[in-house]
Amino acid sequence: MQSDMREVLRIATPTAAVGAIATLVGGLVAGGKGAIGAVMGCVVVILFMALGQLALQWVAKSMPHLFQGMGLLVYSVQLVLLLGLIMAIRNTTLFDLQVFALTLVASVITWIITQTVLHARSKTLYVDPEAESRNAPGGTKGKHDQ
Repeated sequence: MQSDMREVLRIATPTAAVGAIATLVGGLVAGGKGAIGAVMGCVVVILFMALGQLALQWVAKSMPHLFQGMGLLVYSVQLVLLLGLIMAIRNTTLFDLQVFALTLVASVITWIITQTVLHARSKTLYVDPEAESRNAPGGTKGKHDQ
């Protein structure tokens, strides 16, 4: 779980930076309501995406045979929940909805790009190097005792 949280934090950091920039721009363009909208948009993205990422990492470790289906389910649920959230706040006057929406889009794009770059740079073993020695005639004993 420690490495899972570390990975989520590595993805969330650039997203939070984009949220901070959006908050500054939103505050300058639309005042206090724009800044609040930007903060809310960034928080929603980080919360939704982090929970989805952690859920998928848990499924990958405990039930790898369900990973692809759960990935589709998690992203579908995220979209439905986000739609529900947007429908619930569509008439709010607490913050600027345009700044909220633009920050939401920018934060999601940042999250996805960061996640893609980190995944492309990771060195994930897809071959078990010890399996070859276990399956060799005589097992590991015959290979290392000579």
